[in-house]
Parts: sequence; C-alpha cells; structure tokens
Amino acid sequence: MSHTPGVRQAQKQKTRQALMDAALGLLEEQSLSSLGLREVTRAVGVAPTAFYRHFPSVADLGVALVEEALGSLHPMIRTTVSPAEDSDERIARAVELIAGHVAAHPAHVRFIARERHGGVQPVRDAIREQLARFAQEVKTELAKDPVSAGWSDADLLMLAGLYVDQMLVTGSLFLEALEVQDDQEAQDDHGAQKEARRRAADTATRQMRLISIGRRHWLD
Repeated sequence: MSHTPGVRQAQKQKTRQALMDAALGLLEEQSLSSLGLREVTRAVGVAPTAFYRHFPSVADLGVALVEEALGSLHPMIRTTVSPAEDSDERIARAVELIAGHVAAHPAHVRFIARERHGGVQPVRDAIREQLARFAQEVKTELAKDPVSAGWSDADLLMLAGLYVDQMLVTGSLFLEALEVQDDQEAQDDHGAQKEARRRAADTATRQMRLISIGRRHWLD
C-alpha cells in the first residue's frame, strides 16, 4: 500500500503525456482553436471528464505543449551563438543543429509555427514568453563576443531577436523540406526530400551570413 501513491502519480503522468501526444498528433491537420477535448480523450481512450484532471482547458494543454516544444531548447539556442568558433563554423553548426531538431521533432516544430500567430491567446503568449527568454539568453552570449564591443544593450537585444527569428525561419524551411514527397523520378536523382533539405540548408546559411555581415558593420 505504501507504493500506491507513487503508482497513482505515475499513471496520472502517463495519462497526461498521452493526452499531450494525442493532441500533438491531431494538430498536424488542424489548429488548436478547432481542437475539441472530446477528440483528444477519444484518441487516448479515456472519458472526457478525465481531461479536466490534467488540464483546465484545451488552451492549457496547448500551453503545456509550448513548454514541451520549446522549454528544452534553451541550451541548444545558446550553443548556436557561442563565440567559441568563427562565424562560418558557428552558422554551419547552427543550421545542422536546427535541421537535426526538426527531423527529430517535426510535430512540435509544426505546432509552434502554426500557433505562434494562431487564435488561442494563452498559447500565443506562452510562445512569445519563451522566445523572449531565448532572446535574452542569446543576448547574454552575444555580449561575450569581442565583435560586440561597443554595442548597446538595446542593439544587442535587437540582434538576439533577429537570430531567434531566423532560427524559427530555418526550422520552417527544414519542416517544408521534410514534407516533400519523393516520386520515382526524384528517387533516381537521390530523392526530392534530400534535395529540398540541401536547398533549405543553403538558404538558411545565406540568411544567417547576411545577419552576420550586418553585425560586423553595424557600428560603422
């Protein structure tokens, strides 16, 4: 009996995660504003009333998905702008990291891309708060770089915001590349998806280089 509370808590967490996973799957084809809790509970196989033991509303479930999608990315975001490498190496590493994350978590990336400007206010707010945290963390890393000597805090934060926005754009580019379907002719030419991924990486690299060049000459 002494283990019962622990078992019950583990089961509760398992059901909560199942609800989040089911919602994320359903959101591949629709927005959060159109998602009903009955759809989610039906997918998990629990009664609709069970939903409220875990989330006060579908919007709260969406906020939890934001935390799951973005909360673990803070170390990666800081790494992509670390001054330990030169600009080209840093850009190449950032593009590779983002591509890898999108390949591993496409549903999360799609959810953030869709809901960032979606119709559910608490979710938009949660995404905005996470991105603001990213910008502050990137600003802290940028300030360590000798290239940032003489920059004001406001300009460093502006630059950090540009990098964060570009990381989101890059994620969307790789997401689009993932969704390219190979046809037979494309497969003979190493695959349409592979080619789309190469184009996405090239575009992302060029865009980040443009920001980097502008950064070096900002104080001019």
